[in-house]
Amino acid sequence: MTRGPTLPAHRLPYLPKPLDAFNAAPADESRALLLNCLRSLHWSRRLAEHRPYPDLDSLLAAADEAAYDLAPGDLSEALASESLPELPEDTYSAAHTALSAAHAAYEARFGHVFVIYLGDCPREEALDRILEGIRSRLTNDPEEERVIAAEELRRLAGQRLSQLLGDTMPHPPAAPPRNAAGHNAPAPGK
Repeated sequence: MTRGPTLPAHRLPYLPKPLDAFNAAPADESRALLLNCLRSLHWSRRLAEHRPYPDLDSLLAAADEAAYDLAPGDLSEALASESLPELPEDTYSAAHTALSAAHAAYEARFGHVFVIYLGDCPREEALDRILEGIRSRLTNDPEEERVIAAEELRRLAGQRLSQLLGDTMPHPPAAPPRNAAGHNAPAPGK
């Protein structure tokens, strides 16, 4: 069988990637997007001022570097906007009670919400990981815990940036800001 002439491969027009749109966005829009991920005005401004980023890895590296330079007030601002990760829909009310009690003890001891990066932890293991983390970190002294919380916050911010500006979304959604309504998340410290 003889075939006719081969047609050239179809090429799609260039479609901007999320990072391209972020790099080209007005400064106030880029800062707002960053604030949603980083939860600190200073951290967000610093990253927005250094645009454009050639790739996501460069942005994530800049976010990490800037996180290590956060002043105590900037860290407190970022922590104040955090919330516990949402629990699966079918979580028992006793689990919500246990989590609320553990979180209240943590917040009373350290003065800020408990933050933890769950990475690729399966949702069904999230509650156990959170409770284990709170209980083990309650034994830390306040300065040691602040360093650990800052590291967890840095990792959460990287995950959020990857979700919003990466080409793929391999991770589950990050927790909404503390003041955002979550239909199945207990109110922190309540």
